[in-house]
Amino acid sequence: MPNFTPRLEIYPQRIAENARAILGLCHRHGIRVAAVTKVTCAHPAVAQTLVEAGADLLADSRLENLQALRRMGVTLPLMLLRIPAPGQAADVVRWSDVSLNSSVATLRLLSQAAAFYGVRHQVIFMVDLGDLREGIWPDRAVDALREAATLPALEIIGLGCNLACYGGVIPTTEKMQQLRDLRDTCRAATGLELPVLCGGNSANLPLLAAGGMPPEINMLRIGETMLLGRSVIDRSPWPGARQDTFRVVGEVVELERKPSVPIGERGQDAFGGTPEFVDRGVRWRAICNLGRQDVVVDNLEPEDPGVIVLGGSSDHLILDVEDALRSVTLGAEIAFTPGYGALLAASTSPYVQKVVIGKG
Repeated sequence: MPNFTPRLEIYPQRIAENARAILGLCHRHGIRVAAVTKVTCAHPAVAQTLVEAGADLLADSRLENLQALRRMGVTLPLMLLRIPAPGQAADVVRWSDVSLNSSVATLRLLSQAAAFYGVRHQVIFMVDLGDLREGIWPDRAVDALREAATLPALEIIGLGCNLACYGGVIPTTEKMQQLRDLRDTCRAATGLELPVLCGGNSANLPLLAAGGMPPEINMLRIGETMLLGRSVIDRSPWPGARQDTFRVVGEVVELERKPSVPIGERGQDAFGGTPEFVDRGVRWRAICNLGRQDVVVDNLEPEDPGVIVLGGSSDHLILDVEDALRSVTLGAEIAFTPGYGALLAASTSPYVQKVVIGKG
């Protein structure tokens, strides 16, 4: 079968190396791991790799992905990461075993749905420790949990927080102690045991590796560092991890020598922006069959260090290949290492073929 472009290549054995190392680090510190599959849309090869590596749960933001995981035979507990939509309460309790929540009103709907289906749904109550994404503000947590504790068919198993996603707030020992202390306050006020303290995501791993994680933190939600081998604090390579776990491959559909600055009166581009250009003179420019409908173009790193990503439109990726180390010809393939955003987009795009490469 001829190679199809554009395509996303997935290397499960390389992902497994990263997953085993990071799961081992967490387990040695008594931390259970919800392995996050959302960046690959719960691709079966990725999900199976994480299960076999020793994940304690699988977690995703989309109910459709959780449904797919269950139907592919995953028996681990499934966690819904995104705060549930009230209108989807029935599907939340059908397809997830535990969900992250911050609204008592939504919990009432989940309680009703769980009672209807005859299940007991687990809840981690999210608290906002300053990143300003999801979570109730700490000074309102006790009252909310006191009310949540009265709802039937729900088990409020603990508190959680999310950092380094929206506001970029870095997890610290002090932030984790704040979560622990709030749990203790809520426990005393409500009578709930709250055994789970879910301290965050891949951004917590540097704190854990440095020995700064309070021992009471016993769950993390880990995705990017296992899958891409990078610290999410600064995207530096995680020590000992592989970054060659995914490749995005496009094909050259045009190769021409052209000026490096547009000629003529300029307005906005197709996306309403006003791009800046560096005048490098007349250069070899290649166009690949990738665009913003497929990837985040500025989140691609060419494998050939002589190739420069200049930009892209909906359907075209524009490259400067003047200094490419490998010969570039019409129809040649050019490969890229995707960052998180590019991997997310390529996984989501139906126009990008997903190819599992069996050997590491």
